[in-house]
Amino acid sequence: MKTLQVGVVGVGYLGKFHAEKYARMDHVDLVGVVDIDPSKAENVAKKFNTKAYSTHQDLFGKADAVSIVAPTPDHYAIAKDCLEQNIDVLVEKPMTKTLEEADELIRFSESRGLILQVGHLERFNPAVVALQDVVKQPLFIESHRLSIYKERSTDVSVVLDLMIHDIDIILNLVKSEVDSIHAAGAPVISEHVDIANARLQFKNGCVANVTASRISIKNERKIRLFQKDSYVSVDFANQGITVIKQNDQIESGLIPGMDIKQLSFAKGDALNDELKSFVKAVKKRTTPEVTARMGRDALEIALDIMDQIKDAIRRFLP
Repeated sequence: MKTLQVGVVGVGYLGKFHAEKYARMDHVDLVGVVDIDPSKAENVAKKFNTKAYSTHQDLFGKADAVSIVAPTPDHYAIAKDCLEQNIDVLVEKPMTKTLEEADELIRFSESRGLILQVGHLERFNPAVVALQDVVKQPLFIESHRLSIYKERSTDVSVVLDLMIHDIDIILNLVKSEVDSIHAAGAPVISEHVDIANARLQFKNGCVANVTASRISIKNERKIRLFQKDSYVSVDFANQGITVIKQNDQIESGLIPGMDIKQLSFAKGDALNDELKSFVKAVKKRTTPEVTARMGRDALEIALDIMDQIKDAIRRFLP
């Protein structure tokens, strides 16, 4: 089997894990890592026995595919440069700053027949994968993604940092266009929005209430889904799924007439699974599990939410 030559652009907190996963994969050669901070690039390169570079252009002619884990404002320019060199790209979420940039990357990659995958990591969470067999047609969804304050994540709003994960998951489960959005939020500690809530009304009638905060006193990642005859609750942190279904044969128990099942899922390595899926798509020239158009759809909703919140803040604050 041919060895795939892969590079990583941006080896900060998340990027160094991309490098680690690639370095340990069979039939994958990590040919280089890039960072504007030479010490970061050198440290990661030394650790994973590869070369350090200062610009993504240094990977041209060396890499067949790249992970772009640079700051969001740089995603478009780096991705476009790589695609122009016929290099397949995995770009971290959010894929770009604007929809116009996302559309241009999609148009260009499709015109060249190149792979463009968006790094929505939670799609590869074992709990989310398990939901595909449990959730059929949700009518109401409630999600909470709360995080203890971390200063490294405050260069973007909590909507683009955390909420976009749940937006992508919900879009994948509901499989319907969004009809309307009502959002609220506020900057509390950082200059960007730190807490946000959005109510998404879908054309098929489903409603999703989505909350994200990075000023919580605890970390919490939960999603609750209601559908005909059943209720599904997922606790990502504690790795458990509760499924409650209507069953008239059950006359006793915690909820008479309801069958309660506790499901568990094995703790996996979502990042490793994500990168393996990218490598597979590149080698086999198949559609990625999280396509650029999916990343674009999540970005569109996230930007709409941000616009509503910014408008409200301008009216409310001097």
